[in-house]
Amino acid sequence: MNAEETRKQYDFMSEASEILKKKSESLGRPLRYFVQTFGCQMNERDSEKLSGILENIGYIKAEAEEEADIILYNTCTVRDNADQRVFGRLGVLKGLKDKNPELLICLCGCMMQEDLVIEKIRQSYRYVDLIFGTHNIFKFAELLVSRFESGTQIIDIWKDTQEIIEDLPVKRKYSFKSGVNIMFGCNNFCSYCIVPYVRGRERSRDPKDIIREIERLVADGVKEVMLLGQNVNSYGKGLEPAITFPELLREVEKIEGLERIRFMSSHPKDLSDELIDVMANSTKICRHLHLAMQSGSSRLLEKMNRHYTKEEFLEIIRKMREAMPDLAVTTDIIVGFPGETHEDVDETIDVIKKARFDGAFTFIYSKRTGTPAASMPDQVDPDTVHVEFDRVLKTVQDVSKEQVQRFEGQTMTVLVESVNEKDPSMVTGRISQNHVVHFKGDASLIGNIVTVHLDQCLGFYYLGTMVD
Repeated sequence: MNAEETRKQYDFMSEASEILKKKSESLGRPLRYFVQTFGCQMNERDSEKLSGILENIGYIKAEAEEEADIILYNTCTVRDNADQRVFGRLGVLKGLKDKNPELLICLCGCMMQEDLVIEKIRQSYRYVDLIFGTHNIFKFAELLVSRFESGTQIIDIWKDTQEIIEDLPVKRKYSFKSGVNIMFGCNNFCSYCIVPYVRGRERSRDPKDIIREIERLVADGVKEVMLLGQNVNSYGKGLEPAITFPELLREVEKIEGLERIRFMSSHPKDLSDELIDVMANSTKICRHLHLAMQSGSSRLLEKMNRHYTKEEFLEIIRKMREAMPDLAVTTDIIVGFPGETHEDVDETIDVIKKARFDGAFTFIYSKRTGTPAASMPDQVDPDTVHVEFDRVLKTVQDVSKEQVQRFEGQTMTVLVESVNEKDPSMVTGRISQNHVVHFKGDASLIGNIVTVHLDQCLGFYYLGTMVD
């Protein structure tokens, strides 16, 4: 961690705060911010940091874009539809900017790391005030000061970095649970994936900094942490002294007052027997593993540059379930990868049935310019893709419904997260396996871990009764 850079950014926050104070006084009201997050949980965590910086300099949260004086979109570019959603929303923001020329529009995140996107914004969305990427979000206050002082569009995109600046303000979405970045970037270069190009090479945080952050979170009331990385199983590579992800988990488990540990994402090629052993013997690591399969066809897995076969993936699942029979496993599946045949989809369906996933995020392949897969021959006809996608989705739903139901009638601990959206006499929480449970209760239970009998499984969630 760069202490000098951290101090520098706090100085810029103070400078921005003075500018904002004068603006607020001239308007006779506080200024408001609105942050919209697209994409993964790492983006969610980044947005908490960006919100923390905005509140530190004096903005207060707006409930809608129409109320805001600054709007920030933290973008995703894993699939093309994520890009199109952002461009669509920018058209709406143009109307808000016309009504309020003082409105600041800011864009950051993975989508901003693409040269074609930046050029399109320069040409067609000149009313955007501030653009930055994934590597320099810690500079947000500094960039805001530059925009306040210059009055012109600011674009600051870094292609890569070795910097890890984490000790900055955070506005957490939940008081009782939090994401914690343990590493950044990705070295895997799966042939369909844009992430290594927009997030950069792998960089692991010092374990002492991670432990310190979690200890502070626990002291602030956090009971559950989610350790975040593009591939947490490769955590620690290049660190001195050497440390593995399972070893980090052992250290995190020692933190007094921390009750639950989750992590994502995991890559099958780096999932070790040591990790299985640590999970099986832990009293804090949740019984849930998200393990992205992508395809059940060994032929396609090789084209995807995934570095494992169908058989090797199933062997990992077998070992995990043997060590932890109550483990819930979820996955990611891509349908329509270049060259995929009906028989390849049969292989994927075979794995779904054998692996018995509790859930799966199933996607139609999205061509991302700059990835090897984008220029591969045999791009699959969209009509064929939709037929095969429906086959895969039905199998996932049938298997997952059976898997989730297996906990019906059991008594489990539940972390209560919210009052139920549809019935205010009930609350909603999650069991260790990450399945959702609704049961009678009130807002005083939020953030507590309580014991609940799972009375009835209704598809992919439970109705339960709290046990005294």
